[in-house]
Amino acid sequence: MRRSVLEKEMAKRNAEMYPVFRKTSSVAAFLDTHKGLKNGEDQDQQSETLSGRIILRRTMGKIIFLTLQEDGSKVQVKITKDSYQDFEFVKEHLRRNDIISVQGHPSRTPRGELTINAAKIDILVPCLHETPDFNHLTDPDLRFRQRYLDMMVNKGVIDVFKTRAKVIKTIRGFLDEAGFTEVETPVLSFSVGGANAKPFLTQSESLNAHMALRIAPELYLKQLVIGGMDRVYEIGKNFRNEGIDGTHNPEFTMCEFYQAYSDYYQLMETTENLLKKIVFEVHNTYTIEVPFPKSKGKTVVIDFSKPFRRISMVEELEKQLQLKLPDLEKDGAVEFLQNICKKYSLEFQTHETVPDLFDTIVGHFIESQCSEPTFLTDYPVFTSPLARRHRSKPGMTERFELFIAGIEVVNSYTELNDPAIQRANFDLQRQFSNKDGFLKNLQTGENEDNYVKALEYGLPPTAGWGMGIDRFVMLLTGKVSIREVVIFPALKPKSHSEQQ
Repeated sequence: MRRSVLEKEMAKRNAEMYPVFRKTSSVAAFLDTHKGLKNGEDQDQQSETLSGRIILRRTMGKIIFLTLQEDGSKVQVKITKDSYQDFEFVKEHLRRNDIISVQGHPSRTPRGELTINAAKIDILVPCLHETPDFNHLTDPDLRFRQRYLDMMVNKGVIDVFKTRAKVIKTIRGFLDEAGFTEVETPVLSFSVGGANAKPFLTQSESLNAHMALRIAPELYLKQLVIGGMDRVYEIGKNFRNEGIDGTHNPEFTMCEFYQAYSDYYQLMETTENLLKKIVFEVHNTYTIEVPFPKSKGKTVVIDFSKPFRRISMVEELEKQLQLKLPDLEKDGAVEFLQNICKKYSLEFQTHETVPDLFDTIVGHFIESQCSEPTFLTDYPVFTSPLARRHRSKPGMTERFELFIAGIEVVNSYTELNDPAIQRANFDLQRQFSNKDGFLKNLQTGENEDNYVKALEYGLPPTAGWGMGIDRFVMLLTGKVSIREVVIFPALKPKSHSEQQ
């Protein structure tokens, strides 16, 4: 309806719908150039042309005020009947969220508002839909399905994604400066490896073979270290065909790096330095308030300039449970852990393995209590098949995870580089991973076999590190759902009737 009306009006004026336009200035530049104007001053001899989207319109008799926004900057537009020839057209047909160009001169109102006084306005792109009032789009499903609308009407949405970009830029700069080389490894492969998770499966028509989206780039990156690239990193998407909740999205962004001739102790220091740098780049301070994504309304103030707390995981768990844990690699471990879950009313499935049950217990007793940045260190061997066995703690590995506000942000360990032990660990991991039969169509050992073969050529003493970028951005922007920091998060498809 609106389009047909506009087409008729444009035809009367011999004007084009959806014209080409090249801007010669920006709202930000306009604000900067004329910031010295005094209250009440008018530069009617100077002409400027600006463009942007109308986010607010007010009509006051013979005067129309617009707020024009372009790339985050806003300026007031003033249109007066006495000085604007086509005032009635503007009054009748200009709508909020139209994209326009404005030619006019700058002035500052007596109250101090920098303004462009319109002499000519062109509708570059009309908005053909009614839109919610500014900051009044609250339905989460609509916001995430129509993210462009969310960005148009809700203040701060774009800022979240600019912060995300700044985080990634800072990570890249930090690693580049430290001598790392950024690489790209396959997202599609004939096998899976690098993490104990369920993959997304697909089919290659040309190769007539099943393939999987990667769950982690780890095995590829370490092969590059074996080949002679002592410091490598990758920032990219990983995919896990598992649950969706406030901290999990099937598609997520990770940074992983591998550093030869290093260990997990050194990477704890690196983690502190990197996160401290990111926080300062984003907030210009080291002390910020972050939310607890798993505890609604709860926040904690964190000073990232201080050393992070370090806790030995098993020792802390024994302290919380007030008992000595048995050897959990022996028979009876599943029943032992199930009994602990029952005692403390922790939910579990009867088919869950030792790593599953152990993770549930640790999550309840330790992870949820880590409000300030905390390194949980020295994980049991059965939870960490790719990590080096601890040099002084039997049954443990040289691994840490960093928790902030109760959620995992970083996972790191000294790499296992003994090929014989690695092969045995992979065999055990496959038993756990394939318990539901979801790997039956994949060549489940191909990536692992290739990796073990590479290890036989010699992986230098190496430490590896991975950070969930989405989760850290959540903390930095005060969001409690991962969907707020992923531009287009995974959503359940709508039925045809719902789409109508």
